[in-house]
Parts: sequence; C-alpha cells; structure tokens
Amino acid sequence: LLKEAGWDVKAGKLRQEEADPPIATLLASANVDAGKKAFSKCVACHTPDKGGAAKVGPNLYDIVGAAKGHMAGFAYSDGLKKTGGEWSYDSLYAFLKNPKAYAPGTKMAYAGSKSAKERADLIAYLRSLSDSPKPLP
Repeated sequence: LLKEAGWDVKAGKLRQEEADPPIATLLASANVDAGKKAFSKCVACHTPDKGGAAKVGPNLYDIVGAAKGHMAGFAYSDGLKKTGGEWSYDSLYAFLKNPKAYAPGTKMAYAGSKSAKERADLIAYLRSLSDSPKPLP
C-alpha cells in the first residue's frame, strides 16, 4: 500500500515524480504505428473512423485541435465541459495522463498512461486521423 502511494521504502520518504518532458519534444520522435497499437485500448469505447459513430465515448477522428465536446449529440460529462477550449497537444497530453485529475467528474473510465512516450505516440496517431493534420507544435 505504501509503494502504491509513492513511498520509497529504502529511502524512507515519498518519491518525487519526475516532470514529463514537453509534448512538443516528444512529438518530434513519436511513432504513429506505436500510437495505433496503443489505441487498441481505446477502441472498446471510441471509433477512429471519419464519420464514425459514438460508442461509450465520442468518435475521435480529427480530435487534435477540435473543440472539447465536439461531437454533436454526444452526452459529455459536466467535468469535461468545464475544461472548455480545444483539444490542443498539451491538453490531450495532460488528459491522457490522468483523465480524472484533468477533468474531475469525467465519465472516462480509462485510468490514464503514466508513460509520456506512449501518450506522445497515441497523440501522433490521433493527429494522423485527419484529412488535414494540425501542424506540430
């Protein structure tokens, strides 16, 4: 239980989390194919296809740069609606790390990815799901 809370038994203190590298740095070497593989965890709830229907979660085609709550008719949580704005590279990076911390009250069941590289790969894949991918930061 202590280890799960971040307690370093040998040092006798809480481990400090290392800050993630900026998404712009990681995107320079992100792997779209690895991101597509990581997206396999998402397909139970999301579709990546242009014009795809919502499932438990909204369709994610052309999500990079889209307004949060972009899919008409989808019942977004109040927690997500309160975050406002658009799905920038930075906001996707933070949301995918810990959805419940980013948007308290979100209905998203995904716990998040602690791996900054995996999140960058996933965002690179999401970016590729567009007729006109957004410029990299």
